[in-house]
Amino acid sequence: MKKNLLAVAVLCALTSGAAFAQQAEGPWLVRARAVNLDSANKDTTPLGLSVNDKVIPEVDVSYFFTPNIAAELVLTVPQKHTVRSAGTGIGSLKHLPPSLLLQYHFNAPGFKPYVGAGVNYTRFSSVRFDPAVAAALNPSIDKNSFGGALQVGVDIPLSKNLYLNVDVKKVYIKTDVFSSGTKVGTFKVDPVLVGVGLGWRF
Repeated sequence: MKKNLLAVAVLCALTSGAAFAQQAEGPWLVRARAVNLDSANKDTTPLGLSVNDKVIPEVDVSYFFTPNIAAELVLTVPQKHTVRSAGTGIGSLKHLPPSLLLQYHFNAPGFKPYVGAGVNYTRFSSVRFDPAVAAALNPSIDKNSFGGALQVGVDIPLSKNLYLNVDVKKVYIKTDVFSSGTKVGTFKVDPVLVGVGLGWRF
């Protein structure tokens, strides 16, 4: 009986200690990353469309519901891309692609790996085409895209509450392409985003 009571007491102490450590560390984690955006450029139109790859800034805010489960909102500023047809520039556009992901963080000594899955909404804006292309094709695109987002990453402690972060995401972004109001195909950006940055837990 005494052994059972002792075991319960130890278990309660460990549980309380873990909860206290979690509370002391804080439920919020804010990261800033430099992210390389590598587009898949899958096009079903006859135009051979593509957009350029680029390095973009990214900020995310995570909230930990438990020591292992968190939600992350990924934000950036509108990004401008050159639109090409068969490798030749024909215009430009901007896109704003916030994502919301649910994450599971693993317990590992010395580092904290995680996986995530969620949804992405992308808003295309400032879509412009060269005058000759506009006159010949009267092109336009669907300015709203909804798709999935997958993620894997790791937080490496540098000091109290400060982490080095490495993060990889696959985001599904697509838009329908029209010529004079008639759909001619679908262009999929579907980028892989590889980011490195710092995180602060509070």
